Amino acid sequence: MRLEARPRTRGLNPVTSEARARSEATLQGGDNRGDKLRILVADDHDVVRRGLRVLLEGQPGWEVCGEASTGREALDLVRRLKPDVVVLDVNLPELSGLDVAREVVRSLPQTEVLILTMDESPQMMRDLLRAGVRGYVFKSDVGGDLLQAVEALGRHRHFFTSKVAEMMYQDYVKSPPAVGAGESLTARQHEVIRLLALGKTNKEVASALGISVKTAEAHRKNIMSRLKLKAFSELVRYAVREGIIEE
Repeated sequence: MRLEARPRTRGLNPVTSEARARSEATLQGGDNRGDKLRILVADDHDVVRRGLRVLLEGQPGWEVCGEASTGREALDLVRRLKPDVVVLDVNLPELSGLDVAREVVRSLPQTEVLILTMDESPQMMRDLLRAGVRGYVFKSDVGGDLLQAVEALGRHRHFFTSKVAEMMYQDYVKSPPAVGAGESLTARQHEVIRLLALGKTNKEVASALGISVKTAEAHRKNIMSRLKLKAFSELVRYAVREGIIEE
């Protein structure tokens, strides 16, 4: 499915009355969420939101619990609805997608942020990944990757398309972070890095290595501190650069 964003116009492109009604109905519905994967869509183009809703709600057990056309509306709905995943455009009026992502990652860690954008700026990507975003898909790749990305983030695993991963790798090669402490990592820490970079959760790392979840969490914290890494994406890039996993 290919989503065509119409030309932007000045001022706000408000969410449609139908979409607003759906969001308000969800807000009034209490906590009757069941086992559905709850997704919020934030994009300032009506046609994009409608297309995403059709695509996402075509998956069994998934529901779009709300829609937003501005950054402030997106942040307000995320705080109230607490969705599992927010599909977020970068270029939103009132409040940028970057600012929304930062706040969601900071204050609502159980809500995963999936960036869906046409912006292929390396700097924007760098800023979003440093903000803690764990999913990144270009709108040109929607048909092949969006559903996989939402499913991965719904399981609290990161997802980057091959195009995004290549851009991350090239950016890392050109300007790698000054870690300087990789040589002092233990064999066990290298194994933890490998499993984490492959998308394993702390629980799965603990099971694979025969250690407690608390110990796995401690390893992860110590590794991030030792390597002076602030975002999980930097750990993935470190693992690729050091040959711990293949790109």
